[in-house]
Amino acid sequence: MTISLERTETIATDRTEMASSSELDDLFEQMHIPEGYKLEIVGGTVFMAPQRDVHWQTIRRIVRALEDRFGLDAPVTSDVRIDFPGELNGFAPDVAKLADGAEKNEFGRWRYQDVEFVAEVISKGTAANDYGPKKTAYALAEVPVYMIADPYLGRCRIFTDPQDGDYKIDITIAYGTPVDLTHTVVGITFSTEEFPRD
Repeated sequence: MTISLERTETIATDRTEMASSSELDDLFEQMHIPEGYKLEIVGGTVFMAPQRDVHWQTIRRIVRALEDRFGLDAPVTSDVRIDFPGELNGFAPDVAKLADGAEKNEFGRWRYQDVEFVAEVISKGTAANDYGPKKTAYALAEVPVYMIADPYLGRCRIFTDPQDGDYKIDITIAYGTPVDLTHTVVGITFSTEEFPRD
């Protein structure tokens, strides 16, 4: 389900910089989010998608690998809102790994500048966001590693080396092949052997 905010009176549509946190707070507070759904604002459009078992099982495997590598107290989040650069971007990445020592901003949220790794698991209704505006926002934020897991195609795409609002390296790996990120700030290899397919 998507709702465009382009004609909302409280939000100016000609803004090109990141929306203020209070503007996004107002939007989120006004919406009822049914249990089992995830809500994000991408470029001024609200996306609400149901969480499926395949989606969660993939997220769980990624989080577990990060916790195995960095410990249970590592700053790893799932579906926690982080405001990213761009017009009205209140994302809740499926998985985000923050730098050691990361601190929350004055609104009590993690800062996008501290995000080292993001993983998104494709949902049919929001796949275009993951490959399009979210990828652009993550590159603009200079997130060092962005991974997309696609249970429909049985593939992962890994983007590294953000420069000038895009990623310079784009690698596609079939499920069953390890995702080697040892050359990045994440310093880990993900096994995709047990990533579920849809």
